[in-house]
Amino acid sequence: MSREVRGGLATFFTMAYIVVLNPIIIAKGVDIEGQVIGDGTQPNFPLVAAGTAFVAGILTILMGVVGRVPFALAAGLGLNAFVTFNVATVMSWEEAMGLVFLEGIIIGLLVLTGFRVAVFNAIPTQLKTAISVGIGLFIALIGFVDAGFVRRVPAGPPLEMGIGGNLTSWPIFVFVVGLLVTAALVARKVKGAILLGIVGTTVLAVIVELIAKPGQATAENPGGWQLSVPTMPEQILGFHNPLTLFTEFDPFGAFSRVTVLLAVLLVFTLLITDFFDTMGTMVGVGKQAGLVGEDGMLPRTKQILLVDSIGAAAGGAGSVSSNTTYIESAAGVGEGARTGLASVVTGLLFLVAIFFAPLVAIVPYEAAAPALVVVGFLMMTAIRDIDFTDYELAIPAFFTIVVMPFTYSISNGVGAGFVSFVLIKLVRGKVREIHPLMWVVFILFVLYFALGPIKALLGL
Repeated sequence: MSREVRGGLATFFTMAYIVVLNPIIIAKGVDIEGQVIGDGTQPNFPLVAAGTAFVAGILTILMGVVGRVPFALAAGLGLNAFVTFNVATVMSWEEAMGLVFLEGIIIGLLVLTGFRVAVFNAIPTQLKTAISVGIGLFIALIGFVDAGFVRRVPAGPPLEMGIGGNLTSWPIFVFVVGLLVTAALVARKVKGAILLGIVGTTVLAVIVELIAKPGQATAENPGGWQLSVPTMPEQILGFHNPLTLFTEFDPFGAFSRVTVLLAVLLVFTLLITDFFDTMGTMVGVGKQAGLVGEDGMLPRTKQILLVDSIGAAAGGAGSVSSNTTYIESAAGVGEGARTGLASVVTGLLFLVAIFFAPLVAIVPYEAAAPALVVVGFLMMTAIRDIDFTDYELAIPAFFTIVVMPFTYSISNGVGAGFVSFVLIKLVRGKVREIHPLMWVVFILFVLYFALGPIKALLGL
């Protein structure tokens, strides 16, 4: 039992950063109506942090009891960025989270019908890998931009480093120090490296604000903090009821806000990303724990995937984005965890974290952004599995990877990869190698990319 408790603690401390990071990604996001999650008028970081911890806690305990494996769940990085920067920009937050909820229901049905494995087999492995790599680069870019390390400029190159090409502000200094320290901790394989990086960089930010007083960034003060000024909150302990967020999702409103085609494509992108991240994590961590059988699957696979699907739906219903199985579960396995008891321990710790949610308000972008960049690196390491000598797969993988950050859109990257894959196979006369489901995906994305010209042609 002691190793399961140790494993549960290790997993929590290696992924607890999501309680800080998820609010910073989604609570700042403004939807098409100019509203934010919470009260609609200002980013409510403590409430979203409480909701993030609550949903993660309940689902991780459920995984331990039903799946009986040491896997933990929380809001998925990449998925939350997609919801914030792609989905919520064309609809309200309620409608965006409604689509996340629908994605969870659909993926759950795919599990129950056995169709999930069929879809998994239809898409080439290297395209699945490219999606993860592209999301990693996208997250890293978001981190650099959020910290002010990379900025848009009105003339000349579209981007520049710092202010006028120079790293001249105290907040950027804090970001650079935080990035180097976090990277060093990860390189040394320190348990909880990302969380330690966020906490340590936040402490540095508070000290810098006390001494140098950079203040809030404005047009007149570009060297200030990009969002929140790191000052001590009025209270450290506090309770923000996460259940209030469960009243703020609309499963079908998006279909009247945007075209049905666009809504379907957004759900599809969420589903694909969630789908393959989970399968890879499940097999990878399962192998490390010695739980994978000769057939490459885990015992109780159906139950594990079903809980993961519930995680997507619950994340949407709770307005904290889709929850998915975390690769950081490997930390607990490394400590000896082999059963669901470790997940129960991790889940209980997440529930305790609800009461420390007010601390989230002290964390500036510059302290959290290093974690985004480092997580982006970790996701990008999968690029080693792509064979760049095979152009039929390497070119679509390349398009997937670069289009995501260059267009600031995960769905654009996924679509570019899938469309180019099918077209290259056609040109090469290898139609038989195209899975029927890939044709369906190809048609959907062709319509997606052609939506603007079609609207113009029809005068819509």
